[in-house]
Amino acid sequence: MASMLEYIKIILQKVSFDRRLFEKELRKAIRMLMPAEVTRLRQWCYDNYSAVHLHVLNSCFARLTPSS
Repeated sequence: MASMLEYIKIILQKVSFDRRLFEKELRKAIRMLMPAEVTRLRQWCYDNYSAVHLHVLNSCFARLTPSS
């Protein structure tokens, strides 16, 4: 069975064509996931979508404090 993080990655891939949908789903994902999963999601998002959605990523992840 896939983890919630893996499910969210699939959703984000499917909505990545639309900035508004991508941002909506990303914000929802950040609320749902545990902090360690959010850290992994952040890295995955920047690796895969920084060229297209950098502003959205910076906006969504800006309020999160980095893990130490």
